[in-house]
Amino acid sequence: MIHAVRCNHASFKAVEFRPGFNVVLADRTEESGSKDSRNGLGKSTLIEIIHFCLGATLPTARGLGSQNLQGWAFSLDLTLTNKVITVTRSIDKKESHQVAIEGDTTSWPIQPKEKEGQRILSLIKWKGLLGNLLFGLPIDNEDQKFKPTFRGLISYFIRRGRDAFSTPFENHRKQLEWDKQVNNAFLLGLAWEDARDLQLLKDQKKILDNIKKLKKDTETGVAIGILGSLGELEALKVEVESQLRERKRTLSNFRVADQYHELEANTNRLTAEIHELTNNNIAEKKILELYQSSLEAENEPSPEDVTNIYESVGIELPGLVVRRLEEVEIFHRILIENRRDFLSNEIDRIRRDISSREIIIGEKIEERASLLEVLQTHGALEEYTRLQELYLETVSNLNDIKKRIEELNKFEEGKSALKIEKERVLQRARSDYKERRVQANRAIDLFNTNSRFLYDAPGRLIIDVGDNGFQFKVEINRDGSEGIDNMKIFCYDLMLAQLWSERDPSPRILIHDSTIFDGVDERQVRLALEFADRESRRCGFQYICTLNSDMVPRSEFAADFDFNSFVRLRLTDESDESGLLGILF
Repeated sequence: MIHAVRCNHASFKAVEFRPGFNVVLADRTEESGSKDSRNGLGKSTLIEIIHFCLGATLPTARGLGSQNLQGWAFSLDLTLTNKVITVTRSIDKKESHQVAIEGDTTSWPIQPKEKEGQRILSLIKWKGLLGNLLFGLPIDNEDQKFKPTFRGLISYFIRRGRDAFSTPFENHRKQLEWDKQVNNAFLLGLAWEDARDLQLLKDQKKILDNIKKLKKDTETGVAIGILGSLGELEALKVEVESQLRERKRTLSNFRVADQYHELEANTNRLTAEIHELTNNNIAEKKILELYQSSLEAENEPSPEDVTNIYESVGIELPGLVVRRLEEVEIFHRILIENRRDFLSNEIDRIRRDISSREIIIGEKIEERASLLEVLQTHGALEEYTRLQELYLETVSNLNDIKKRIEELNKFEEGKSALKIEKERVLQRARSDYKERRVQANRAIDLFNTNSRFLYDAPGRLIIDVGDNGFQFKVEINRDGSEGIDNMKIFCYDLMLAQLWSERDPSPRILIHDSTIFDGVDERQVRLALEFADRESRRCGFQYICTLNSDMVPRSEFAADFDFNSFVRLRLTDESDESGLLGILF
């Protein structure tokens, strides 16, 4: 039960609540114009403050997170373990991760810690504590997935924002299916663990589906993962194993030559020297041929040849000229002999040089041959290292293929095992539902009674266990309009408050924003408010609703229903100070 909502700013309109039925009313003053609205006076903000003190995330900058509210702290007086305590939480981000506690907490399983004169609990511990004290949730289940939580459960008793009034089974739009199933099953007294286990199986199926998609994408060249069918992988495995054996054999036979690159350089040097010597021999052989032909062509000239030439033309040479020719002949003969000696000596020298070079060429060819033999049968260290890398790369590829085969086998086995496990969980869920039929029937009966009070004809709360887990549905005759849909939520929420009033521990509270009465006929609004008053008193829970004054069907109320006696706070549009916060923000 909530006793009061307060703030550390004087402009705030503190409100005190009582057991049973309570109203926060937004009223129009006579001075307000036709365009003035009661929206923004603070009705929904009050619910946000209650949620904030109960561990909700700090609202956005448009709400309580506004910079204009920095330094504000809100307090909630409420009953926990039959004792009134006060919880205070600051808007400031540096302090919003914790709450300050005042009051007797000796019976709590978690105790606040003293800090700067205050008793402090972290927000996580505060929410865990509330889950334990109000719903009986274990405190140490933080690591468990897909579980009911305090924040998830309390949001059905204190719906927050317009999105919370879409269907009875959602406390906000886009609520995950598992969250709806787990929380509603828990609240209705059903085996919520079955919904959790089904969601765990859905997660496993999602993993398998992702593997399947990855496999499909791989076949089209989009990604690398599970490749091809099992048969294709086995064939690829055989191929890679053969490649691995060949590379292992090459690596085993490989011999590393010391100073491989030096040997390679020497071989190249010898080849260059052999080419140079061979070219020199070729050039000198051409010179040799020239010298030999010149030597064979050298003949001694005769003076008679000159005399005969002159006589042939009828000229007789004098004796002196003949003697001079003889002298020239002697000189020329000496010149030719000298030339022959030179050519003979050069021919001998060239032959010796050619022979010497051929010997050197033979030696160098032999030396180069021995180096080439080493180079052909050995390799460089870098080459050996590269062969090792190729071998290890092939080993890695083979291991990858084996892993893919294993994953594909698991994938195929997992699909079958998943189907079997899902059917087993569904059978257990159906069996659990039969065993807890009493609890389910109690909830169904309460919902039917609530809807009959409003519409003279009973509605129906339908609970099934289908292939995807729990399925919840409500029906009321004449459904389809916004007003009827909102009254489905009213009947469902009231049923939860009635149901949990029979349990201990229990939140023993139900809060509705004025949104729930949008579009509802005045007669149903009157019946709903009177019924909430009656049931809250009968069952011992607290009902708080916020209303606009033009929603109140005063002429419809029963004579003994004094609506004004339930109004705990009246907000007006007279000025900015007349709203809940007392300021415009």
